[in-house]
Amino acid sequence: MSDHFLGPWTLISVGASFAFSSVFYYLHKEKKTELQKLKEIPNFQADQHLSKVLNASLDKRLHYVAVEGVVQAVGEPLASQSTPRCYGVVQKVTTVERWKTWNDALKLWVSRTRNANADTSSVPFRLVQPGTYLNGVRVWVESPLEARGDYLEEVHGSVQQADDGLLGAFVQGLSGERLAALERREEMLRVGSNLTCFGEVILEHGDAIRLRPPRDGRAYLFVPGDYRSLIRRHENSASMWKGLTVLFGVTGSALLATFIYSALNKDSKRS
Repeated sequence: MSDHFLGPWTLISVGASFAFSSVFYYLHKEKKTELQKLKEIPNFQADQHLSKVLNASLDKRLHYVAVEGVVQAVGEPLASQSTPRCYGVVQKVTTVERWKTWNDALKLWVSRTRNANADTSSVPFRLVQPGTYLNGVRVWVESPLEARGDYLEEVHGSVQQADDGLLGAFVQGLSGERLAALERREEMLRVGSNLTCFGEVILEHGDAIRLRPPRDGRAYLFVPGDYRSLIRRHENSASMWKGLTVLFGVTGSALLATFIYSALNKDSKRS
């Protein structure tokens, strides 16, 4: 490889390495800030300690906290439409039509999505401490459908290919569109799963603890798993961005040092 070719490409590689390092450093700082804010939020389990803290507060209210526990349905849970002996308290069924449209310019069928429909339902539920399903503190969860977060578990997924026959194929050929497949996905917040909820907690009628969307506009958030697992995931993510920052920074420095050394060595040979 000639020096004429090596120089520009080395400089491009150096610039790209430092650029990626800067991006990863920014993501690392963002994740560290997010982690710090997360650690500042008081966290509780659905136990007597939470009840004592609420009783000791002036207005029997905690404006924004994290509460973790095991999901327990109040009354009859929702049954999965596709998976036997699978029960939950929140259920979301999504149906998506996959169509193909003929593109005259490209002379091929182009995929597109149409008529995506999601039906979501819920039943009353509460958070309890593991092993205390009959007795102990219970945290009633209000308005679960208003919560944000990727907390639903996929319990069924299917793809049904379209079979329209000769007449259907002829009609679709004239219209330039044809149904390719019908996708269906069922997700649930299952009974017995661990859940961490971020929101406002209030104490009513002496012993009824309720979790509801915050009045101050902060996020009403549901996260699968316990609080420690959530912190660990954020710490691992921050460490990953830090590692990539160092990797690309060292790579860029090494390439820059190699380029400078080659340039100085070339000048010394000329002299």
